[in-house]
Amino acid sequence: MKRLLTATALVMLAPVMASADYTFALVPKAMNNPFFDLARDGCYKAQEELADVTCEYIGPGEHTELEQIQIVQDLITKGVDGIAVAPSNAPAMGKVLKAAVDAGIPVITWDSDLLPEDKGLRTTYVGTNNYNIGVHLAELVMARHPDGGTICLQTGGAAAANHNERLLGARETLAGMELGDPPGRPLAGDNGWTEISGCPLITNDDGNVAVQGMTDILAANPDLTAFLSTGAFTQWFDNAYRNAAEPYKGKMDAGELTIVVADTLPMQLAQTKDGLGNGLVGQRPYEMGYKAMYILKDIAEGKTPEDPIYTGLDICNNDNVDTCVN
Repeated sequence: MKRLLTATALVMLAPVMASADYTFALVPKAMNNPFFDLARDGCYKAQEELADVTCEYIGPGEHTELEQIQIVQDLITKGVDGIAVAPSNAPAMGKVLKAAVDAGIPVITWDSDLLPEDKGLRTTYVGTNNYNIGVHLAELVMARHPDGGTICLQTGGAAAANHNERLLGARETLAGMELGDPPGRPLAGDNGWTEISGCPLITNDDGNVAVQGMTDILAANPDLTAFLSTGAFTQWFDNAYRNAAEPYKGKMDAGELTIVVADTLPMQLAQTKDGLGNGLVGQRPYEMGYKAMYILKDIAEGKTPEDPIYTGLDICNNDNVDTCVN
């Protein structure tokens, strides 16, 4: 089955430009993810502007760490001119990318980075300051609950460096102290905040798992103060999320419960506008995909980019939701 999935993914490429001198691969964590769809669109826009560049957008059909690794290995064997990858499993991807370095293929990371000990394998990272996503999500929670309370954190893959950095940013901000390396330790009364049993919830970027996890936690913990998700997967499936959040709208309106989620996709903004969530911290995936092509071309032509290259954040709440996205 994995071979079949990989073969399917390999044929889902951008239209090839016959005149292109460079083929650069943009590898997301999954191709069934609306967040990464925006990065794909940015990649194709850069392809339109750069006559000598082809954007090859390719990744797992669903969030599958092993399939992403196989795809990157195939790209290295194929001999593409550059790879921009959002690692699902940072330690495993680091091992794979050593072969890219040996083959002389430039590598950059986007959305999610490698572990510190492996960052020498890529030239730069383009995307979000992931620690700051956690900081701003926590600040949204604290603005509504200055005296603390109980909280459940929801995250993506357990080995995804970006989500672990977001967890650390959230935990350290809530606790008001340093908590070590990502993802930090669970809060136990720190600065008034305690993480409840059963959390953090691991979703592996699966929207169905995410919304079911939130549903179960809210039902089992009627006095929960806050639910904080480090990824948009919680709100991808609009009807499912609305059905899960609607019973708690009164508590959110009264300031008794807060739900905050990373990203600012269109359905998320609508949900927040309708009072079915209280805050969003948005990334700029279109810009990540767009810039990745220009950066790889610069590297291929001997230029040295800055490291890291951050693409900014948008901070939204119920009051500014109509104007918060740049």
